Amino acid sequence: MSERLADDRQADGTPPRQGMRQGPRPLALHLTAALGSLLSSSAALPLLRNGSLPWNPALRERAATLRAEMSRTDRLHRDRGRNEGQAGVAGADRLTREVDREIRRRIDTVLTGIERYRHHPYRRDLPDPPVVWTEGGSCLLDYGEGAAGRPVLFVPSLVNRGYILDLSRDRSLMRWLAGRGFRPFLLDWGRPGPLERRFTLTDYIAGRLERALDFVVEAVGRPVPVVGYCMGGLLAAALAQRRPRSLSGLGLMATPWDFHAEDAATARRVAAFVQPWGPLLDRWGELPTDALQALFAQLDPLLALKKFGSFARMAPESRAAAAFVALEDWLNDGVPLVAGVARDALAGWYGRNDTVAGAWMVAGLPVDPGAIRVPTLALIPERDRIVPPASALALAAAIPGARMLRPPLGHIGMVVSAGAETGVWNPLTDWLAATG
Repeated sequence: MSERLADDRQADGTPPRQGMRQGPRPLALHLTAALGSLLSSSAALPLLRNGSLPWNPALRERAATLRAEMSRTDRLHRDRGRNEGQAGVAGADRLTREVDREIRRRIDTVLTGIERYRHHPYRRDLPDPPVVWTEGGSCLLDYGEGAAGRPVLFVPSLVNRGYILDLSRDRSLMRWLAGRGFRPFLLDWGRPGPLERRFTLTDYIAGRLERALDFVVEAVGRPVPVVGYCMGGLLAAALAQRRPRSLSGLGLMATPWDFHAEDAATARRVAAFVQPWGPLLDRWGELPTDALQALFAQLDPLLALKKFGSFARMAPESRAAAAFVALEDWLNDGVPLVAGVARDALAGWYGRNDTVAGAWMVAGLPVDPGAIRVPTLALIPERDRIVPPASALALAAAIPGARMLRPPLGHIGMVVSAGAETGVWNPLTDWLAATG
């Protein structure tokens, strides 16, 4: 998990310098979206002047103020003896120059932010905890180092690397729990190899995940709480239904269920995204990382413009800059999604909403949250843009007796932000102490 980017040997024999990052991934897509948005401002100027620009409702008042100021400028020119046509041209020219200057400034800012990120000296250097179990490309990491603390098994998503829960020295839920008397186990799914490329969700849940659970239960001698994050929560929910005697509790962190709850049209577009990849999925056996990153970029096409523009204004040596780079490195360190899971998740969950319809099958049986009988805590961040809160609420509402907490955080912020300890880590710790 702590592998580093390759270093480049200096020609003069001095110590090697760290390699330049390749992200944000896919770089061409992020640059195209950012530049396209900024450059479109010039094309919109004629629409502003004639009042036909379709403004966002939140900006209409400010737009009206701008048009009024432009009209006052034109009147000043007329009062100075210029005719109306000349005044209009003069006012438009001034605004065009200002817009062009601002476009150039913002392009420079976002490019500066990306370049600084790609060359930033931060590299994740946390030592890996002991590996206590392996199967295929997956392994189980023991953050309690064999201690007698309260055990808990964490299940991350199949799409992103599990070390989001062990991101840095400042932000590691795993090490924080270990320091408070717990024995956290983290299932690192690893990168899919020839074996995993034939997997479906059934293979991951009824096979690899169950065997990892069996190892932990046997190692500690009792049932354990299982906590799933994002997609990992769906896998953990199916596990809880299948293996209730092995679980003492089920924790769900930002876990979706009703994929059409807030925006069915967007969910169906996500499903349609996989269709052109059909022949390549069959040939490669997986959906490439950059394809997945492009899919996530659809949720907020201008996110790179905003976040790298903000990063450019940070002091490069600051803790905030290091935290930004640590998170961005994790985001760019994605893993491919094997073909069978890509079809199950994108076409089944997003396209048909199989989860709510009762059509999501694992080992031939439907996954039914109403059949889950272990104590359940659902942590549903209110500012989640990746898993809409309504989607996660649907799962918690369907599990009998599930407890819900709604921290005022985002999808990733719930585990790594400054507010994570108060909003998520502490209540999760209290619940684990009661269920473990």
